[in-house]
Amino acid sequence: MRQPALSWFGIIRLGLVQTGLGAIVVLTTSTLNRVMVVEMAMPAILPGALVAIHYALQVFRPAWGHGSDLGARRTPWIVGGMAVLATGGLLAALATAWMAKAPLFGIALAVLAFGLIGAGVGAAGTALLVLLAKRTDEKRRAAAATVVWVMMIAGFIVTTGVAGQMLDPFSPLRLVEVSGGVSLAAMILTIAGVWRIERREAAPVEPPGQELSRQEFPSQELPSQELPSQELPHQVAPASSFRAAIVEVWGEPKARRFALFVFVSMLAYSAQDLILEPFAGIVFGFTPGATTQLSGMQHGGTLIGMALVPLVGWLLPRSRGNLPVWALGGCLASALALLGLAAAAVVGPSWPLRETVLVLGVTNGAYAVAAIGSMMALVGAGGEKREGVRMGLWGAAQAVAFGLGGFLGTLACDIARIWLPSAALSYGAVFASEAGLFVVAAWMAVWVHRAPAASVVRQRIVGDLGTASAGG
Repeated sequence: MRQPALSWFGIIRLGLVQTGLGAIVVLTTSTLNRVMVVEMAMPAILPGALVAIHYALQVFRPAWGHGSDLGARRTPWIVGGMAVLATGGLLAALATAWMAKAPLFGIALAVLAFGLIGAGVGAAGTALLVLLAKRTDEKRRAAAATVVWVMMIAGFIVTTGVAGQMLDPFSPLRLVEVSGGVSLAAMILTIAGVWRIERREAAPVEPPGQELSRQEFPSQELPSQELPSQELPHQVAPASSFRAAIVEVWGEPKARRFALFVFVSMLAYSAQDLILEPFAGIVFGFTPGATTQLSGMQHGGTLIGMALVPLVGWLLPRSRGNLPVWALGGCLASALALLGLAAAAVVGPSWPLRETVLVLGVTNGAYAVAAIGSMMALVGAGGEKREGVRMGLWGAAQAVAFGLGGFLGTLACDIARIWLPSAALSYGAVFASEAGLFVVAAWMAVWVHRAPAASVVRQRIVGDLGTASAGG
C-alpha cells in the first residue's frame, strides 16, 4: 500500500534538511569568500571560480536523481548527499586556512572541497525535493514549498549571524572549528528530519492503468499503443541505463518545456544579484552599509512573497491549485519591478529605490514558490520511476542558470558601458533586458501546460487517420 501524505509536522521535518543544507552552503559561499579575499589576500577571482565549480557539478543532478529512482527509498541519498556536503564544507574551511601557509596546496584542496559541496547539494537536494513532492498532498504543495524554502533562508540567517560572532577574533583554527560545528549541526538536522519518515513501499495495488490515466491522460483517452497484459504501466521496471532514462524524460513535452522555463526564468531571477548593490552605490550614492541593508530589504520582500502565495490560497481556496497562474503572474510582476529599476537608473536619486527593491523581492518570492510548487506537481507527470531524473533535470537547469546569471549580468553591464554615455544608463539597460527575460518566461509558463493537450490532439488525429485508412 502507498505511504500516507505528509503531515505539517512531517513537512517541517524535511525542512530541517533544507535548513542544514543552506547553513553549509552560505558559510562556504559568503564567509569563506570574504576570508579568502580579505584575510588571505587572494584574488577575488579565486572564490568566484570555486563557486562556479560548485554550480558546474549541478549538471549531474539528473544522474543522481536516476540513482535515487532505482532504489526503493530517497532517504539514503539525502543522508549520503548531506554527508558529502558536510565533508566538503569542512575541507573548504581547512583549505582556506591552509592557504595562509601553502597557497597552492590550499587551492588544490579547495577545488576538491567545492566539488564535494556541489555533489552533496545536488544529490541531497534532488532526492529531498522528490520525496517532498511525492508525499505532499496536492493542496499543500505551495505551502510546503514556502515552508521548506523559508527554513532554508532561516538557515542562511542563523548561520551567518552565529558564525559571524564566533569567528571574532578571527584565526584559521577558529574558522575550521566553526565550519566543523556547522557541518555537524547540519548532519544532526538531516538525520532528525528523515528519521523513519520513509518506509519501504509495497507494490501498488491500484487498478491497471489508473496511475497513468490520472497523471497524463483523461480516463477515456489512454495511449493508443498496446501493452502486454502482464506488463502493467506502473509495474514496468526502470531501465538501469541513465542514458535511456534521460532520453525518455527529455522526450516528455512537459518535462522538456518546464526545464527550459526554469532556465530562462532563473536566468532573469539571478542576473541582478551582482549588480544591484554596485548600482545603488554608483547611481544613488549608497554607502556599503546602506547597500547591504538594501539587499536585506530584498530578501525580506522575498520572504513576504513566498508567504503570500499560500496565504492567498488559504483566503481564496479556489486559487490553491493555480500554480501556473501564480508563476505567470510572478514573472510579469517581476518584469514590472525590474522596469522600475530601469526607470530608477534614468530618474536618479529622487526615485524610491528602497520601495522598488522591496517590490522586486516580493514578486520574486511569489514566482519562486509558484515555480517550486509547479516542479513538485509535475515531477510525477509521465513515465513511472523517473521522478528523480525529472527533478534532477530541472535542478540542473536552475543551477546552470544561477551560475550564468551573475556572470552575464556583470558582463552585460560592462559591455553596455562601452556603448552608452553613462553608467546609470548601462545598469538601466541590463535591468530592462532582465525584464524582457521575465516576459519570455511568463509566456513559457503558459507554454509548458499546453504540451499535454497538444499531445492528446495529435493522438486523436493519428487514431482517426488509422481508422480511416483501415476502413478505406
